Amino acid sequence: MARPKSLSIIVPAYNEAAGIAKTIETIKQYAAERFDSFEIIVVDDGSGDATAGIVGALRESVPQLRLLRFPVNKGKGASVREGMLAASSELLLMCDADLSTPIGEAETLLPWIGSGADVVIGSRALEDSLIHVRQLLYRESMGKLFGVVTRLLTGVAFRDTQCGFKLFTRKAGRLIFGLTRINRFAFDVEALLIAQRAGLQIREAPIQWSNRRGTTVRLLADSLSVAYDLVRIRRNDRTGIYDAR
Repeated sequence: MARPKSLSIIVPAYNEAAGIAKTIETIKQYAAERFDSFEIIVVDDGSGDATAGIVGALRESVPQLRLLRFPVNKGKGASVREGMLAASSELLLMCDADLSTPIGEAETLLPWIGSGADVVIGSRALEDSLIHVRQLLYRESMGKLFGVVTRLLTGVAFRDTQCGFKLFTRKAGRLIFGLTRINRFAFDVEALLIAQRAGLQIREAPIQWSNRRGTTVRLLADSLSVAYDLVRIRRNDRTGIYDAR
């Protein structure tokens, strides 16, 4: 594919003080070698630690770095939406602050954009995906159950909707996240449903991934929250909120 000229990397961050500086440096090194211009947008989701201070201090040495902040925690979906709508590049990549998917895996997604895709989903569930450190068995089981419920309630049937590594054209990113409403973990499903309703070309690509310890997911509370949000997504879809026209 032709070399893309610009990339915005959106990094939602919540209490990531321990590793955010290394993440920013790793992303900067990759993007500087690959793109004519780039920006790294860190969205601090009301962190209670020094995440925002560390990112702010790095802006002098990394001029491509932008910091957006929420005064209170709103959720990953809200953070990604904020970053996507603020981004200015021709391609928009969301990635997790712990780089559980290495930033270099963008090279796996980029050819699909060159072939006409509007959205490319990094997937941990395809045959060619490479999982270095797996989740605990009960979390994998919960993930499979989530996929079944998602298909039943919304019709979104991709193998892995929840991987935090997704690439959008600027037009697709702005359209999708201009319509999203879900602020927490089910926002990925909502975004993909909106993309489907808009007739966008979506592709799923295998990636490398490693489970990182220290997750902030609370199994019972967040499972109930996700179930509620899936019902909200189904209701929103039926009432036409996701009509891109």
